[in-house]
Amino acid sequence: MNPTAELHATADAPLSRLLDAVPPSGWGAPSPCPGWTAADVVAHLVSTQRDFLGTHGVDLGEAPDVAADPAGAWREHSARVAAALADDDVPARAFDGFFGPTTVGEAFARFYVWDMVVHRWDLARAVGADPALTDAELDLVEAGADGFGPALHMEGICGPALAVPDSAARSTRVLARLGRAG
Repeated sequence: MNPTAELHATADAPLSRLLDAVPPSGWGAPSPCPGWTAADVVAHLVSTQRDFLGTHGVDLGEAPDVAADPAGAWREHSARVAAALADDDVPARAFDGFFGPTTVGEAFARFYVWDMVVHRWDLARAVGADPALTDAELDLVEAGADGFGPALHMEGICGPALAVPDSAARSTRVLARLGRAG
């Protein structure tokens, strides 16, 4: 398994477990993302990954119906992404990205795997579950935030950083950088 496929699989496992545990009534719960429900967060993850991979020649087939079954739609989508990323040629595709020359694999890991981890926290908060972010995931989130620089707080990315005490738990400090309280 190539590194991009491995990172996707690692981020997908806890996200899928969380989504599978959401009761039907939980999908309409407001998320920490202003104006989005838990189902909207899943739709965002699916649509942004589809858009990015589609732009780089990956056909993921028909979009799954997130509105009908958010967890099922994620499983279907994620399986297709995993199959696409398992083809070593896909992550190796080079292009000029927002931050300069890169590959599909580097960009997918940097932005879309990062998004899966961060939005798992959002989803967990929406439905009252424990996001259970590991130290490795917090490392990934911090590295992403560091690498995005000022772009981290552009419209539609993350809200302004929140002030928290230095004594706060690491997860609280890391998520506060992204404008997330908790």
